[in-house]
Amino acid sequence: MKMRFRRLRLLLSALRLIPHMVLLRLNLGGALVRADLAQWAKRLGLGEPQSDWDYALLFVTFMTFTPEFRNVFYLRCGTKAWLLSWLCPRLNSLDIVCPSIGPGLFIQHGENTFVTAESIGENCWIGRHVVIGYSNETDYPTIGDNVRIYAGAKIIGKIKIGDNATIGLNTVITQDVAPHATMLGVPGKVVWVSNKPPAHLAG
Repeated sequence: MKMRFRRLRLLLSALRLIPHMVLLRLNLGGALVRADLAQWAKRLGLGEPQSDWDYALLFVTFMTFTPEFRNVFYLRCGTKAWLLSWLCPRLNSLDIVCPSIGPGLFIQHGENTFVTAESIGENCWIGRHVVIGYSNETDYPTIGDNVRIYAGAKIIGKIKIGDNATIGLNTVITQDVAPHATMLGVPGKVVWVSNKPPAHLAG
């Protein structure tokens, strides 16, 4: 019964998402959205999409059941997509303001998560209750590639988070973080540095 209800919900949702899919077909943010879809599918254990049909099904699934993905989609596609947001509302407790975000952004639960950054690299993973923001009107963090930021972390000011860094649970960062470093504590301190990719990138 649950599976039938889920399939019916997906079908009905696909109808309301037709304008959104038209935007994707017009390549408005399409390449980045496809990269995000592949990353979300990987992180949620759904395998790697192989065809346009796989991407379409993932898109409808995430837009229907994962409100965090809606925010990422509207961010990627710009103003025209925001005009459609009433059809499939975004998550109000997740706010992302960033002029440059690499492919593969993954938000693992978006409750009370606020992100204001100069730029975010590819394959960034952000947990819930994370704050990335400014220390004044102009000083915002820069987040590198393959960075994982655990729940409750705070990253504040004009600082750089290096590639492949990990920011631990509830850690507060107000200074630059070296590539491959794992940070824990308040204030955050280096507890590990490795030249290997973070565990969330393995496989």
